[in-house]
Amino acid sequence: MFWLALIHRWTGAFVGLLLAALGLSGTLLLFKDDWLRATVPHAAEARVSDTAAIAAVERMMADASSRPTGLLFPTESLGAFRLTFSADAGAYADQSGEVVARWSSKWDRVELWLFDLHHHLWLGDPGATAGGILGLIGIGFTITGFLLWWRARRSFRPRLLPEGMSRSQIVRHHRDIGTLTSPLLIATLLTGSLLTLRPVADFLFSPLSPPGTIAESLAAPKTKGGALAADFNWGATLRTVQRMYPEAELRGISVPTTEGGLIRIRARQPHEWLPNGRTIFWFDPADGRLVDVVAAQSLPLATKAFNLVYPIHASTVGGFIYKAAMAAAGLALTLLGTLAVYGFWRHRVRRTIPGRVSADAPVSLPDS
Repeated sequence: MFWLALIHRWTGAFVGLLLAALGLSGTLLLFKDDWLRATVPHAAEARVSDTAAIAAVERMMADASSRPTGLLFPTESLGAFRLTFSADAGAYADQSGEVVARWSSKWDRVELWLFDLHHHLWLGDPGATAGGILGLIGIGFTITGFLLWWRARRSFRPRLLPEGMSRSQIVRHHRDIGTLTSPLLIATLLTGSLLTLRPVADFLFSPLSPPGTIAESLAAPKTKGGALAADFNWGATLRTVQRMYPEAELRGISVPTTEGGLIRIRARQPHEWLPNGRTIFWFDPADGRLVDVVAAQSLPLATKAFNLVYPIHASTVGGFIYKAAMAAAGLALTLLGTLAVYGFWRHRVRRTIPGRVSADAPVSLPDS
């Protein structure tokens, strides 16, 4: 156990703050829609029907000079469109299609840079990979921490905060709160790693479908599309989706930004957990021809399982109780990371100060 404890302590000393940043940002993002309803005009309004939403989309997409490259439809929890433009620019629009908030950089909106911190550590794709690796390391911490706790399980006294800030008090708190929240920590860390590290998802779901199935089943058709027509009929395209799946919600539109790309429309069927759905339509931008459609229920088993990962990670299912539990896990990860780093380095710095004895160090008494 000596080497296990040594590796656990030293690794945590260097990556603890990064895990804490993921935990805190993830916890705050659980309540992103609540924040937007409070700060964005009309975002608290009830979602209108898809028929009314189509009319708004036609207005927003009509002018080529202001047309977004991506669009997310309003939901039950957020009554506003989310628009994306080139680079980091974007906007929120009310359900009539009127822009109510606009930004030119992710740093203009707190929820955007917070999202980028959680998903990319502000480093782009390499940051997303690093975050997935940190999730796996966090799982390792949770498992090894439980093994180390087992020796001292009789002293189990879970507390929200340490009794004090000495090294021994921090260690006891770290050990007990980590064990208490370990199931939720593993759930959030594992799902986060699955979302960012596709090889891990392929491996975990390999009993359901061969590796590579997830990416293959979600890839766009190989058919090349033409240039976007100046008079492209967005309303007719969306109504085609409605006719094919009348019970599905329209969730998003992606306009191709490279030559040969296809327009992608996502819809969410009633049985789907994924907030934006995985029923996908591809249309030719030149003439609106339907190129291909993939229904969520027809996807391979591995992909169906993968589609459950994000809702579990982001607490978009399970109601308030599950969201509160995942928020508690995120705050626990924040405490575990920050206090572990503080306790480790504070202890080592105090020991190096000449003539000073750490408060946690054993004191030798003279023989009487």
